[in-house]
Amino acid sequence: MATLNLHHLRLFRATAREGTLTAAARALNISQSAVSTQIKALEADLGHDLFERRGRNLVLTEAGRIALDYADQIFRASEQLAATFRAVGGQRKVLRIGALATLSRNFQMRFLEPVLGRDDVEVVLRSGAQGSLLRALDALRIDVLLTNQMPARDAASPYLVRRIAEQPVSLVGSRSRLALAAQGLPRLLSIAPLILPTPETALRAGFDALIEQMGIVPRIAAEADDMAMLRLLARSDAGVAVIPPIVVRDELANGTLYELAQLPGISEEFFAVTTPRTFPNPLLREVLDPAAADSPGA
Repeated sequence: MATLNLHHLRLFRATAREGTLTAAARALNISQSAVSTQIKALEADLGHDLFERRGRNLVLTEAGRIALDYADQIFRASEQLAATFRAVGGQRKVLRIGALATLSRNFQMRFLEPVLGRDDVEVVLRSGAQGSLLRALDALRIDVLLTNQMPARDAASPYLVRRIAEQPVSLVGSRSRLALAAQGLPRLLSIAPLILPTPETALRAGFDALIEQMGIVPRIAAEADDMAMLRLLARSDAGVAVIPPIVVRDELANGTLYELAQLPGISEEFFAVTTPRTFPNPLLREVLDPAAADSPGA
């Protein structure tokens, strides 16, 4: 077999992702015929068809799926090499963090504490949906993803998932709710208007299971998928919020809000998601293992 042409491999990878020659050509800003010709050359080099046509779409064959796995590994290694030496050439170290848009800002600040304020470190924060941030992690545009949603994993998954924190979940409300809270958790859950996470969240699933077990039909005042919005709704006294206390740490400290009751058996987990790298960002150890990073010989 001739030496593998990486340009052909890049065109094949783009076509596999786009699904058609036309879309791949548009994404690469070259002609469709050029893409077709060079993919045929790659198939000839490998001795196998990589696509089969179904209508207007191109679908990977078994050989094509194997080739795509290797192509992803090859280009990921190439991107790691470039990113590593860009970092070496810079005077300041850069830590790029992606965080789920709905994640608690207080939790993010606590995670960053080991590196914040250092003259030799620049922190770049990106927020967004989990899918887009996982793609950014694959492409080495971020070093770590912070999330409270465990990403799907299987034997072929590239993700390393580490549980870095677990927070209790409580009912939080204004001073006016204290008298009702003193009557006990069942009465508080039955009577108070509740501010809840949206049904698709893990936190809401745990809450729904709890109230079903207790035989309670809740009065729902509002639902939100964003911790910052839950916090604002609680501050406006729209109801009693189901929320981790860390999200409203400042309000609890200054008496704007009160922790009325802790919800038994419910917690929120926080995960740091990375990918295996030959040259991992050394700053990751300082935020993932601050105690180890500070120990002698670290």
